[in-house]
Amino acid sequence: MFVFSQAQNREILLNKNWLFSQKGKNTWNKAQVPGCVHSDLLANKMIPDPFYSTNETQLQWIENENWEYKSSFKLSAKDLKSERIEMIFEGLDTYANVYLNQELILSANNMFRSYSIDVKKYLKSGNNTLLVIFESAVKKGKDEAIKLPYTLPGDEKVFTRKAQYQYGWDWGPRFVTCGIYKNIKLKFINEAEIENLRYDINKLNDSIGVFTLKFDIHSDKDVIYDVVIKDATTNELVTPVEKLNSQFKKGITPFAVTATIPNPKLWWCNGMGKPHMYHYTVSLVKKSGIIATKSIDVGLRTIELVQQKDSVGKSFYFKLNGVPVFMKGANYIPSHSFLSELNDNNYRNDVALAKEANMNMLRVWGGGVYADDAFYAACNKNGILVCQDFMFACAMYPGDSSFVKNVREEAVGQVKRLRNHPCMAVWCGNNEIDEGWKNWGWQKQCNYSKQDSAKIWNDYLNLFHALLPSVVREHSAGTDYITSSPLIGWGHKESLTNADSHYWGVWWGNEPFEVYEKKVGRFMSEYGFQSMPALSTMKTICDSVNLHLSSDAIKAHQKHPTGFQTIEKYMARDFVIPKSLEHYSYVSQLLQAHGMKTAIEAHRRAKPYCMGTLFWQLNDCWPVTSWSSFDFYKQPKAFYYDLMRLYDNVLISVIKSDLYYECHVLNDHPFGLKGVFEISIKDFFGKVLYQKKSEVSIQPNSSLVYLRLTEDELKSYDKSACYMSCQLLCDSVKTKKTLFYFVPQKDLKLPKPELDIKYSDEFGSVKIKSKNLVKNLYIKDISYTENNYFDLEANEECEFTVLPFGKTHQKLTFISLYDILSQ
Repeated sequence: MFVFSQAQNREILLNKNWLFSQKGKNTWNKAQVPGCVHSDLLANKMIPDPFYSTNETQLQWIENENWEYKSSFKLSAKDLKSERIEMIFEGLDTYANVYLNQELILSANNMFRSYSIDVKKYLKSGNNTLLVIFESAVKKGKDEAIKLPYTLPGDEKVFTRKAQYQYGWDWGPRFVTCGIYKNIKLKFINEAEIENLRYDINKLNDSIGVFTLKFDIHSDKDVIYDVVIKDATTNELVTPVEKLNSQFKKGITPFAVTATIPNPKLWWCNGMGKPHMYHYTVSLVKKSGIIATKSIDVGLRTIELVQQKDSVGKSFYFKLNGVPVFMKGANYIPSHSFLSELNDNNYRNDVALAKEANMNMLRVWGGGVYADDAFYAACNKNGILVCQDFMFACAMYPGDSSFVKNVREEAVGQVKRLRNHPCMAVWCGNNEIDEGWKNWGWQKQCNYSKQDSAKIWNDYLNLFHALLPSVVREHSAGTDYITSSPLIGWGHKESLTNADSHYWGVWWGNEPFEVYEKKVGRFMSEYGFQSMPALSTMKTICDSVNLHLSSDAIKAHQKHPTGFQTIEKYMARDFVIPKSLEHYSYVSQLLQAHGMKTAIEAHRRAKPYCMGTLFWQLNDCWPVTSWSSFDFYKQPKAFYYDLMRLYDNVLISVIKSDLYYECHVLNDHPFGLKGVFEISIKDFFGKVLYQKKSEVSIQPNSSLVYLRLTEDELKSYDKSACYMSCQLLCDSVKTKKTLFYFVPQKDLKLPKPELDIKYSDEFGSVKIKSKNLVKNLYIKDISYTENNYFDLEANEECEFTVLPFGKTHQKLTFISLYDILSQ
């Protein structure tokens, strides 16, 4: 019926043949697009590696300069015959004046917006020139700041709609960069195009799914088209007959088609089912062929944030397809200081690592950037829900009309871009600003008058209580919005009874890890503890002479003002402080894992009072000592490997109460389990000293105590020389064993490991066995394995595959806790 020839509308990339120069110098060097000025300077050997040693401090001059980028491209007379030609800038960072054939076509001021300009009248047959002049965001921000009669917390960065973390954070460097950090496209449009393709779910249950595909037809003249909608998987036509051969007037015409799917396959998050997607294509067709076509993926699911008053305070949990789900995940920051260095695979790998650790939610933090499409597509595919901040964090922002208008355009563009992703669970106005205004002393520090305070707070309310929720309601109806995360600071008791909580009493408050067991809120959306990266990562930032804690290079890659002091203070409580940097890095990771284990198990034990745990932070933007679970080079830390157990749908957690050692089973499955719950007290050589078993029926979606041990049952054993092994033997679901130690790590009487290692080939399958317990066995110099930093029980064999880090070919080497305790 239809002739499907090549679409008449087409796009070309304008990413080639770019040069850049510091403005005023007229010295042109090759530039990369997408790219940024720092990476271009580095590629041309005009600056040293920004991440190496203390080079960051030497490169601060770059942010104060203006930079020029230029290129040229050729068009034919035939190209210029298109009805419409648009130039699309997907990402300009940040203040940019764009000249096409010496005509100013755009003045950009927001790196979070894309810009589309009708440029047909500026183009010519033959050679066309593009010039982009970037002004210093630092200087622009400072110029705006002095216009106010008061100072806003956050300095010059709050006036710039630019990634806030680039101005420096307590885990990241200050590189206030600029450049064409996303694609530039030239789009040739003939007759019409499809715009704003989206879908609304009308009805959804196990027996039927009804949804409406909506889009706009932007036509350059009155014309008749067949609007053809197909299921891309089955190739079946979805468009009703009466919708074919439709007439469209010049301009924009809304269009909608409702589809029904019997017995639909729902989209589920990781651990709850498969994240099924339906795939559709929408085409405008004439006898001559396809005029325009677009694709859309549809995930059928319902998602609801439940915030209801109860006897304690106010709940905060998500229902997915009507089922309350405990959220397990992390906060996500940009994975590079220079965003153009990231590609689709980088985003996919980050999400894959999250899934591998059994996560089902990531929070995109408001001090970074709205992630690229590849990130959200990967979340859709892997069943990772997204809590999405708008890009505001830890500061107050201006409220003048031009700033607010700019933010509105940004918000509309981003909400429309992301609304089709089933992974999108909730929008959040900002990170910690409500808390900051009320608890961080800004008003006193800045010496505000009552009038100043009222103006700043009213600007806040206008932005986060009025503008942003209205944008979400208008362009993504049905998606929940919260004004700020959190609403109550961690120093107030209400923070643990109402809404979500950022608990920083541990780390910032220097409280012991055990406080995590008592300070549990309704949804723990931030908490964390630092550790150093792997030694191999630290070797990338300094030479061997400077591989020690007191070196300037190592200190330059610790951005928290008291970071190392805080780590060592906590380390002294539970561990022996190591002498070498390699061992120090190793123990810092064990320390982080210990603290995060305490927190996560407490959060999960408190279910359904607590219904979510998102630690700070998943990843890094450069090689650094930070709160991340894997470092800049994707080297998993000890904490990451433990997450695979801590975030498993079934977790055994042991806690010491006043009278008992209580053994909880935490079941996130929507179904119950039956099996044998077994606990054994063993010495470090594998001898079973005591054993207790019980047949159990584990309740669905629950957290309950199933076995207890009294002090009397343990009084005859040396607690520093034994441990508890807990496992649930269940046919229907494979569960992970939990080992519990009765004394701090530094007090364990560990024997020297006696390892038997068998290699099937030089790098590949490895079998490890020991005659005695090996605590926290770390396999060195590997980039990834299924397990690491693990406890190997006596006479138990562990088999796994390792991937070498780098190009070394020596046999594997190890560190264990025994090496630290016996130093």
